[in-house]
Amino acid sequence: MTAEELWNESGLVGDYEAWAFGGAPDKLAGLVLSGTKTATCSSLALMKLEGEPMPKPGDYSVILDSADNAVCVIRTTRVYVETFRRVSAEHAFREGEGDRSLDYWRRIHMEYFSEVLGAAGLPFDEDSELVCEEFELVYTPVDPAPQSRA
Repeated sequence: MTAEELWNESGLVGDYEAWAFGGAPDKLAGLVLSGTKTATCSSLALMKLEGEPMPKPGDYSVILDSADNAVCVIRTTRVYVETFRRVSAEHAFREGEGDRSLDYWRRIHMEYFSEVLGAAGLPFDEDSELVCEEFELVYTPVDPAPQSRA
């Protein structure tokens, strides 16, 4: 299903962005569907370089998997900028990855941001600014195939 098809099926109105999580889009989309993942973060420097608008509360996003299939719709509830070193354990827990600890979050995000920012010719360190976003799951697609009954 495309992002547009899912958006139309949802009955929601307004604008939306369609995007996939970086790193492991299928796994992370699955965490959103399960209710485990309710937050994410992005590099502020990379957003500026790519001309991406700053998310804001009330924004809708259609989450895509690695094949650009629409998975669900989320609504942003909170946005704030924080340095990497000051990201809280609560935010790390909301991101829902690994054991949900701040240590795990720091390790995988240091690797991820170092790689993606390095590829863009940008430095990354613990003072780099991140756009931290919290969201809620507002729509999942209707199951098009009825469950067979034994």
